[in-house]
Amino acid sequence: MSDPTPVFDDLREESEELDRLVAGLSPGQWALPTPAPGWSVAHQIAHLAWTDHSALLAVTDAEAFHTLVEKALAAPGSFVDEGAEEGAGLPPAELLARWREGRAALDAALCEAPQGARFPWYGPPMSAASMATARLMETWAHGLDVADALGVVRPPTDRLRHVVWIGVRTRDFAFGVHGLPAPSDDFRVELVSPSGEVWAYGPEDAPQRVTGPALDFCLLVTQRAHRSDLALRAEGRDADRWFDIAQVFAGPPGAGRAPKEAAQ
Repeated sequence: MSDPTPVFDDLREESEELDRLVAGLSPGQWALPTPAPGWSVAHQIAHLAWTDHSALLAVTDAEAFHTLVEKALAAPGSFVDEGAEEGAGLPPAELLARWREGRAALDAALCEAPQGARFPWYGPPMSAASMATARLMETWAHGLDVADALGVVRPPTDRLRHVVWIGVRTRDFAFGVHGLPAPSDDFRVELVSPSGEVWAYGPEDAPQRVTGPALDFCLLVTQRAHRSDLALRAEGRDADRWFDIAQVFAGPPGAGRAPKEAAQ
């Protein structure tokens, strides 16, 4: 069994980097709009705090987490926004403290989880390492929205390896939530990391191929950028279709982002 420690460490570092970005913000900056319609900087951090709490319950209290799932099923189109709205209404200092306390508790729970244990989630059950990977992906993606609102550019790091991994693993899920059959062909994904390393997945001779910068792939699968604004290349009909529907997060299909030209 592989050592899950690296992803735990990387999740901690990703969270701390975002924390440094928001820790000194003024109340007006917390209220700045982000690229997500209707969501301010406060909404983004509130969502992370809310999801960290959900993950903590999944790891430590399956019955309480099941209650959250029932609420989500009762209001699939609004429960995420409602969670973010509740937290965004808190004073910034209280919201920041809640996020810090929640992610510290989740970090401890994940590190203490028994090897081989799997925990319920809004999608398939997850191991502790997979749960940490999903939290890193969300922290990075929502951190991008915060940075955009503040006019800050966050240099990419090789922590994106985890976002790439979950992006590759959720390919069939993306097809499924759009009511499409999973591709029958093998895929080859070759991406250049921020440090220049090549990250490759799938057979070298696969008929469906995806190539380009790892950062752009992460922007695609987290729906932080439109495919037309990215330096990614798809070879094969299914690979090209994937670019239109890629989605790493659980739940119904996301709306994605409009091309930059269309948004101007």
